[in-house]
Amino acid sequence: MDREPNPALSVFSLRTEAIAGFTTFLTIVYIVVVNPSVLSADGQTGITFSGALTATVVVCFVMTLLMGIYAKLPFAVAPGLGQNAFFAYTVIIGQRVPWQTALGIVFWSGLLFLVVSATPLRAMIARGIPRNLRYAAGVGIGVFLTFIGLKNAGFVAADPVTFVRFGELGWQSVVTLGGVVVAAFLLKRKSSLAFLAAIAFVTVAAIIIGWVRPPEQIFDTPDFSSVFLKLDIWGALKLSLLPTIMAIMFTDLFDSISTLVGVSTAAGLVDENGDPKNLKEGLVVDSFATLGAGLAGSSPGTAYIESMAGIEMGGRTGWTAVFCALCFIPCLFLAPLAGVVPPYATAVVLLLVGVYMFRCVSAMEFEHLEDAVPAFVTIILIPLTFSITQGILWGFISYTALYVVAGRWREVSVVMYVLAVVSAGLVVLEHWHG
Repeated sequence: MDREPNPALSVFSLRTEAIAGFTTFLTIVYIVVVNPSVLSADGQTGITFSGALTATVVVCFVMTLLMGIYAKLPFAVAPGLGQNAFFAYTVIIGQRVPWQTALGIVFWSGLLFLVVSATPLRAMIARGIPRNLRYAAGVGIGVFLTFIGLKNAGFVAADPVTFVRFGELGWQSVVTLGGVVVAAFLLKRKSSLAFLAAIAFVTVAAIIIGWVRPPEQIFDTPDFSSVFLKLDIWGALKLSLLPTIMAIMFTDLFDSISTLVGVSTAAGLVDENGDPKNLKEGLVVDSFATLGAGLAGSSPGTAYIESMAGIEMGGRTGWTAVFCALCFIPCLFLAPLAGVVPPYATAVVLLLVGVYMFRCVSAMEFEHLEDAVPAFVTIILIPLTFSITQGILWGFISYTALYVVAGRWREVSVVMYVLAVVSAGLVVLEHWHG
């Protein structure tokens, strides 16, 4: 931690950091409810809500604390939206991978991410992958989240002929829209309680109307028995699962670099060369957040862009993350209260986060076909195949192939050539074992 020689200044700084940490906590505490809701998927994955909630809180507490103590950065760490949907809906439900094996996949992805973060590979990959593809992955995940949110809220439904159709708009959909209005109203006023207030609004409305029953008790002991340390590490080492491991690692890397670089630059947390402070250490913590999530029983963890809220309140050191981490401890005992929240309440968050992620499309390059097609392929395949894996792999392959065809092969980095070959191999491998 940074230390101030002046005791009075130190006390003042600690108070500022504490306020900043609590502010950051308020902006991301919704994940304590949203993540277990996505991971359990109404019982479709086999992961219990209470176990997922305990795992979520453990990841948030331990990894945010590590971000403060080791990386000395004011960032909160929590399971990432998008990755949790991919983990639950694509890997477990879609690919029918047992949840224990899926947690093993997360573990190996984190280990691979750690190797990349702690070696020169990090800088090589960060420079070698074109910005357009990084943005495309984020936009595609945003559309993916939006689709799940619309489904949970009843706006879209399955159809045997057209695959999907507009759902039968009911009162649950109307209440969800009310939650979106509440969140949007508060977000425009930069309230840190926007998402939490929207979830509370929809949940209370559902209780009053009688759609859900209030909890018989508010507090309970943490659930360390259902998913904690229940991962199948060796079962995840099948060749057919290697593309999924790689996809999670790359998505984590994109997300982490984008968040740490973007927020640090915007907040002025840079060194004399203009580079983000302690970027390597921050990425190492993010890799541990993925590895540790597999052990705890959750989808991968990552640094959250909402940390900017605490930074705007004056948080500049790792103490902000430490205070934020401490705020998560009481959440371990709130599983009964969190379990009341219906899927259409958390759909509000999925919809709005989808909007925020989609905004990256404005910074993308579509003028040249060799830029537009790979980006479009990445964006469209993620939601249509319910797989971040397919979007990333085909994005790498098509980018490299089209740049060669267009005669711009010299502009493609060696890293991208390697990734394209690896991606092609993974696609063949996945098809062969599928």
